[in-house]
Amino acid sequence: MRILVTNDDGIHSPALLALQRVLRAFGDVTVIAPDRNQSATSHSLTLHRPLRIHPHGEGVYSVDGTPTDCVLIAFHGLLTERPDLVVSGINLGPNMGEDVFYSGTVAAAIEGSLQGVPALAASLVTRGEPDFGPAAEVVGRVLGQVLARAPQPRWLLNLNLPHRPTDELTGLELTRLGSRVYEDTLVRKVDPRGKDYFWIGGEDPVWQPLPGTDYHAVHEGRVSLTPLQLGLTDPAAIVDMQAWGLHL
Repeated sequence: MRILVTNDDGIHSPALLALQRVLRAFGDVTVIAPDRNQSATSHSLTLHRPLRIHPHGEGVYSVDGTPTDCVLIAFHGLLTERPDLVVSGINLGPNMGEDVFYSGTVAAAIEGSLQGVPALAASLVTRGEPDFGPAAEVVGRVLGQVLARAPQPRWLLNLNLPHRPTDELTGLELTRLGSRVYEDTLVRKVDPRGKDYFWIGGEDPVWQPLPGTDYHAVHEGRVSLTPLQLGLTDPAAIVDMQAWGLHL
């Protein structure tokens, strides 16, 4: 099996080495990651300038672009054989609920799925500087069970791990995406010249603690695994709107 590992925290994230070490048990691992932090870049592509690729040892490369760029380069240029699996992460910080739409980590996994292979995004729910080794071991355990079921092309999984010792994890739960409310999302400041400027960020999100959601599972000490799908069409709305008599 040929495994592509990428992330949005950049090539210097220690999570890459931890994940690479664990995933070697499943096949040949190639790391292609952004050359710097690309958090919250979502599914953006670099279209208006060339991309530069730099080697960092055997099977490890950085790209001066986004996580999605890294996956496209792997499938359509850099590698002689297409990957069979894409693993994105381990992200420093959660990717739960609506945040998956902003996440570069999840976007890289989505791009792997769009390229026709199974993909997994993994995130560690902490803002500190953790040892990613135990989290990588958990990712390996979960991934091994998934691969044993012969995942179909385009399977897309989002994994969030509580930041606690492995022996304190209370299990794994299949979840749906939760919902969060950001408070003070836009922070307004004034520079020394009296001009307004803004930071997108503010306070940490407040989550709705609904059972069955990714947030609730992680809050209770369980690893959250959420199967995602890319079809955004709302078939129920189509049925409802057919009765509206819309016309030109």
